[in-house]
Amino acid sequence: MQGKSLAIITARGGSKRIPRKNIKEFCGRPILCYSIEAALSSEAFDEVMVSTDDPEIAGIAMKAGASVPFFRSAEMSGDYASTDEVIMEVLKEYEKNGLFFDRFCCIYPTAPFLTGRRLKSAMDLLNEADSCMPVVPFSYPPQRGLLIAENGCLVRQFPEYATARSQDLPKVYHDCGQFYACRTKPFMEAGTTDVENLIPLILSEMEVQDIDTPEDWEIAEIKYRRLFSNDTD
Repeated sequence: MQGKSLAIITARGGSKRIPRKNIKEFCGRPILCYSIEAALSSEAFDEVMVSTDDPEIAGIAMKAGASVPFFRSAEMSGDYASTDEVIMEVLKEYEKNGLFFDRFCCIYPTAPFLTGRRLKSAMDLLNEADSCMPVVPFSYPPQRGLLIAENGCLVRQFPEYATARSQDLPKVYHDCGQFYACRTKPFMEAGTTDVENLIPLILSEMEVQDIDTPEDWEIAEIKYRRLFSNDTD
């Protein structure tokens, strides 16, 4: 019998490059709301919570339907706290109150392309794996990457692939930066979602966009409007 599942949406108040990034309006709504709505619509979780240190973010989260049962500690609210550390704190706080979850999904608050369908698929994959990460292939083979040396000249990072055809190189993927689904027991033992039995959920470029700068934000809004103009599933 499948146990309880928890959605953890991480949304601290501090943000250097884009001030108040986690609640900045994205296509007319606070960007945090998209992650909350995706989690709720997936019907894959017994509880959808937001981990935050910020009362304004907490208010927006609860209005959108998420719970904020406790505030994040000061230690986990700084620039150097890792996602794994934040997850650990959340799970331990629930344990203090006698609540245990067999599975969880840590969702970033700036993931407007995420849908309930994708989250449901990821959680279902935990029936055969300990962890699931959404990934997307690099648009250009990283094996053919270039570096700028101290003298200002270009050098190949991997000279051994200088004459290799792109189509002959193995496809390399990168983390989409949207969510991490994991079984709780292996996570607690390893202290990370990068456990041994980690499988991919492959997404397309149109479903993925890093949002770290104002320029990224503009590109994301353009992609979102195009992707969801007729379908907001």
